[in-house]
Amino acid sequence: MYKAKAYAVSSATSPFGPATIERREPTDHDVQIEILFCGICHSDLHQARDEWHDMMPTMYPCVPGHEIVGRVTRVGSAVTKFKPGDLAAVGCMVDSDRTCPECKAGLEQFCNNFVLTYNFPDKHTGKVTYGGYSDSIVVTEHFVLKVPSNLDLAGAAPLLCAGITTYSPLRHWGVTKGKKVGVVGLGGLGHMGVKFAHALGAHTVVFTTSPGKKEDALRLGADEVVISKDANEMNKHAGSFDFILDAVAAPHDINAYINLLARDGNITLVGAPPEPLPVGVFGLIFRRRSFSGSLIGSIAETQEMLDFCGKHNITSDVEVIPIQKVNEAYERLLKSDVKYRFSIDMASLKSA
Repeated sequence: MYKAKAYAVSSATSPFGPATIERREPTDHDVQIEILFCGICHSDLHQARDEWHDMMPTMYPCVPGHEIVGRVTRVGSAVTKFKPGDLAAVGCMVDSDRTCPECKAGLEQFCNNFVLTYNFPDKHTGKVTYGGYSDSIVVTEHFVLKVPSNLDLAGAAPLLCAGITTYSPLRHWGVTKGKKVGVVGLGGLGHMGVKFAHALGAHTVVFTTSPGKKEDALRLGADEVVISKDANEMNKHAGSFDFILDAVAAPHDINAYINLLARDGNITLVGAPPEPLPVGVFGLIFRRRSFSGSLIGSIAETQEMLDFCGKHNITSDVEVIPIQKVNEAYERLLKSDVKYRFSIDMASLKSA
């Protein structure tokens, strides 16, 4: 075991502050990474404040962060894919049982025994896993990803959650050139959905309640922008979409978007509204439309996504902050006061 510097929260109501945590020494199959940047995900806020207590109670001290980019410092004797000095990344998972049908199918994100990057029981330390608000991390090789060298590292960090969360359903539902794709909501997830849909060659339409976001949506790659509160604008697109990515985490009328789908069209939810969304069944059955959800992606698909980003020079739009401003960033996140993700420069932890 070794000591690592981190920023942690000690209760649901306390602010973040400097902490020292224990990391395991690398075993034969492990990769040790110096963390350079870590994105802030909205789930970090929920977890730090124990807002998912009924589903996933927070164990304190909590060190969030699952959008990790860094440089390899040490590798175990059996590691073959990485060497010291390589750029590397870690996303939402750091382990799974690797024996179940889901893992054997290369879909670790659906393993009943996966281990999340933070706030999960850690078999190595007997405590809990600690995330990327830290100076280093040790992860088994299978769950470490390669980062294309041409990408801006601060902007690459959110690809490990926001990126794969939006890329995976676009790929699963066959978004390609010639398809018409809608993206509902232009936030941390939605702006990545726009970039990916555009790069995949789809005719991309952004739906937003904010007219002020139109210019930015077009800059990000949208072909059209629809103000969803305008019934006439919505009706112009009725029955025409092959796929819609819904990235809104607040209550909204899902049926208004189901009605925009063509025959056999799909709408996938990646936002997580706190309350159930009423769904009118006739909107689905009369055109064989489908309504689904999506989590993250597998390790292989996450690597595919990173390689795709390298090829198309795609990163998240980020505001880079020092770790000392993480409490302020959380308050701003509640107000959606960021375009479009925060990325922590972990070099700032040295002076914490």
